[in-house]
Amino acid sequence: MSEIEFLPKRNQIKIDIKVLSVNEAWQGRRYKTDKYRAYQKHLTLLLPKIVVPPGKLKLILEFGMSNMASDIDNPIKMFLDILQKKYWFNDRDIWELEAKKFKIEKGKEYVKFEFISINNK
Repeated sequence: MSEIEFLPKRNQIKIDIKVLSVNEAWQGRRYKTDKYRAYQKHLTLLLPKIVVPPGKLKLILEFGMSNMASDIDNPIKMFLDILQKKYWFNDRDIWELEAKKFKIEKGKEYVKFEFISINNK
């Protein structure tokens, strides 16, 4: 049985339950659409050459979105998978994730990202 703990210091709620992985949540194989493959190819070409620090990482993401009906978590997995392929790191090394979205004008959509080493923590 799961336990729920209220942490009043920061208005946090802690629930003792094992989270599902994406693989556990979906049956069968999911296939990339042609639109996703084109996005992956285009984004990979646009990403600059950088070196991701080794060890534990914090990834900061900022999405400029023109459609505020879009959930903040929708682009994260795809973008993270593309970063992982481009920069040859394992996403299991991401220990902290910060994501923000901002409403912007249609046609001016963007994504910003930054890797921060947290090996000292």
